[in-house]
Amino acid sequence: LLGRYASPAVSVSAPATPVPLPAPVARELAAATAAALDNVRRHSDGRAWVLVEDEGETVTVSVRDAGPGIGEGRLVEAARQGRLGMSQSIRGRIADLGGEVRIVSAPGEGTEVEMVVPREDG
Repeated sequence: LLGRYASPAVSVSAPATPVPLPAPVARELAAATAAALDNVRRHSDGRAWVLVEDEGETVTVSVRDAGPGIGEGRLVEAARQGRLGMSQSIRGRIADLGGEVRIVSAPGEGTEVEMVVPREDG
């Protein structure tokens, strides 16, 4: 499902073998990945690296960019303004699956959104 996001600007790296997930989990993880890539297009130069890791009990998808990064408090302010991409389209979807989202970012350092979901339905 994530291979369709590959392009000259988006590199997708995944294991050589399939990473099986229940269909609802796979669809929601793909939708959260699409939302993260949409943020890259809106707030960076569109270049991104997507990494899929099969860790047995969990699957992790990381979306990384080399953009301007997210300033402290910016996500809270965006949610307050009604811009819910990170809080609903990404965090909400992953939380509904029983997973978690980690965001590593600093101004001028780019952003990495790491989405970890359990193998089974949340």
